This record gives sequence, C-alpha cells and structure tokens, in this order.
Amino acid sequence: MRKFKRKKLNGGAGVNENGSVTRDTDCGRKQKLAVIHQALIRDPVDIETLRSSAASKGGLLTDEMRRKVWPKLLNINVYNLPYKPGRDVRENHKDYNQVVLDVRRSMKRFPKGMPAAERAVLQEQLIDIILEVLKRNPQLHYYQGYHDVAVTLLLVVGERMAIAMLDTLSNFHLRDFMDPTMDSTKHILNYLMPILQQVDVELHDFMIRAEVGTIFALSWLITWYGHVLSEFKHTLRLYDFFLASHPLMPIYLAATIVLHREKQVKQTECDMAMVHHLLSHIPQDLPYEVLISQAQELFSQYPPSLLAKQAALQSRKSLSISTFQAFQLSTLHQRPDAVLQRLTRAQGSTTSRHGLEAALSGDRSQLWQRGNRMVKMAVWGLSATLGAAVFAVAQTAMDWGPDVLLQLF
Repeated sequence: MRKFKRKKLNGGAGVNENGSVTRDTDCGRKQKLAVIHQALIRDPVDIETLRSSAASKGGLLTDEMRRKVWPKLLNINVYNLPYKPGRDVRENHKDYNQVVLDVRRSMKRFPKGMPAAERAVLQEQLIDIILEVLKRNPQLHYYQGYHDVAVTLLLVVGERMAIAMLDTLSNFHLRDFMDPTMDSTKHILNYLMPILQQVDVELHDFMIRAEVGTIFALSWLITWYGHVLSEFKHTLRLYDFFLASHPLMPIYLAATIVLHREKQVKQTECDMAMVHHLLSHIPQDLPYEVLISQAQELFSQYPPSLLAKQAALQSRKSLSISTFQAFQLSTLHQRPDAVLQRLTRAQGSTTSRHGLEAALSGDRSQLWQRGNRMVKMAVWGLSATLGAAVFAVAQTAMDWGPDVLLQLF
C-alpha cells in the first residue's frame, strides 16, 4: 500500500485540531493583507501572488478583500459590470419554476438571524442572477445545486458582481456540469477513484468491493461544497481556494476528505448503502487547512493529465479542463482597479462629450434647417441691440439647443 505523505503545514499561523487558523499574530495577518494589496496595485496585477494568497493558509481573510481579489481571479473589470436584470428576465424562461423552487428551499444558506424581509430581497435577487446568466448563455443548462454557488457569490460581492462572476464560472470552472446530460459531470467524478488508488490501494479496493461508486461526492462537486457545509466561513475558505485553482481541484479535495476518513470507511461494513451513508455526510469539524494543503500536494503529484491516461477517463473530453489554460492566460495582464477607474471615467467622459456634441450638432442643424424664424430674429435682435457680448451669451444658448433657447424667449 502506498502511503500518502501528509504535508506539514508551514507559515506564521497556528492550526488547531480542526485545521482552522488560531491566534494569527496581528503581524502575520497584516503582512498577508499587505502582500495582497501590493499585488492588487501592481500594473499589471500580480495574479500569481493573488492565487497563492487565496490558496494558502487562511485564504483571503476578509470579505472586503474577497470583493477585491475574486474579480481579478476571474478577469472581471469591476467598472464594467452587467446591469441589474429587469423584470423581463423571468418571462417565458424554461427554468424559472425550478429556479424559484430551489431558491425558496435555500433558506439555510443565508446567515442565521438575518431578517426575513432582507432574506426575501436577496432571494429575489438570487432568482434574477441565475436567470440572467442562463439567458446570456443559452448553451448552458441549469442544474440543481447551481443556486448554491450563486448564493455564495451574492452574499459576498452583491448582485451585479455576482452576475459577472457566475457568468465566467459557468463558462469555465462549472462548464462540465451545465451540459444537457450528466455525462460530463460523471466524467469529472470518475477522477476520484484513480486518485484514491494512487494514494491508498487498500482503501480504493474496499470501496470498489462495496460498489459505492462516486455519487456520494456529487453535491460536493457541483456546489463547491456550499450545499453540505453548515459554517459559511468554511464555504468561503473553499471558494477562495477553488477560484484560484484548477477546475478539478474540488475533486482532489474530495479525495483528501475520503482519505482523512480512511479508518472510518474501512471499519464500516463493506456494503454499498452503509459506505455511501457514511461518506455522503461530511463531518463539520474537518481540518480544512490541512485538507487544502493535501489537495494541492495530490494535484502536484497526480495531475489530471496523468490520471486521464486511464481508460475510464479517456472516453470524454472535459470543456472545463480543455479551456483552463487559455482562461489562466487571459488573467495575466489585468490593470489595477485605480487604472481601470481612470480609464472608465475618461472613456465615459469622451463618450458623453462626443454624444452631447453630436446631439447638439443635430439639434442646431434641425433648428436652422427648419427655418425657425423666431429664433433667428431673436438672436439677430440681441446682436443688434445688446452688442456682441450679449450675442455671445445667446450663441451659448444656441449651443445648449433649441429647447433651452426657446425657453429664454
């Protein structure tokens, strides 16, 4: 049996038996936030540092930092976000009823103690976010569990940013789950057993004999664990990790969870129902930081390209995997938000000025072409009576447009 060498975690933070960060020194926390800040303001943005920070111990630390870093990890311009969906997004949408049902059942995904009225508003936004992304991408198919991803984004970044992020994730990281059938999703799940076989043959063979399959990990995979974790902070920590990682990283994490529970699995009766029941219920006290570190080590030792050589994984091509390299390259030359803000303002100013000039030019042309004798006589009268200075004022009014000018007289 090949034993998995569990990587000893390094860094300035202590880790308790649950794998959560304990008593980080203010210096260590501030240092990490400073490193992230410097990566964000570099031009181009230091995306590799952002990825490593998101994946390393503690993740991005705060929601405020997530709102800055998550968009960069997905190459999203925060100054060019989609508009909030209109009411028409719900009209004649084939998935509307199912989306509403799933969102209505998602109350546990909202913070405990949140006022019912506030939750109701967010649930309506959640419905619109999902339908808007599906409307933008008719090639994508809704699946139950998609709303678990969407609600996590909504609670952290708000409606407009959530639309942009969910759109990108749906076309890349989550793409295989959004086919008309589950064939691509099953293909991703099929990576789980080969990973276990590489690390622990005895555990792998036990699960094969039990015929448990991999369906127990389905909800973990397609919701990025959002559906199965009770503590939102743990969900956020995993989202930091997954947003900075390869699309298959959730399945590598699934492998580390199964390996972490090796003794429990082997002590269970070798029966499909018994083993499935055990594995499908994730303990809420998992050592998340330890497991994240181990998932990274597994990915490095047994990358998808190595596992894909097995016959069971050769029959189908994954869109998420095949597009990931191009997606990563697209994130490398992003401008910092301060620059994007200036460019957006400059572009908006230029666009507005050109639009205004065109509109005023059209107004003036229409005004004189129509032979508006009253306006002409008014201007001529001002010129003759009040002199050139007042004429300049009137001419300025002409530049404002005929409607303004007519009001002057």
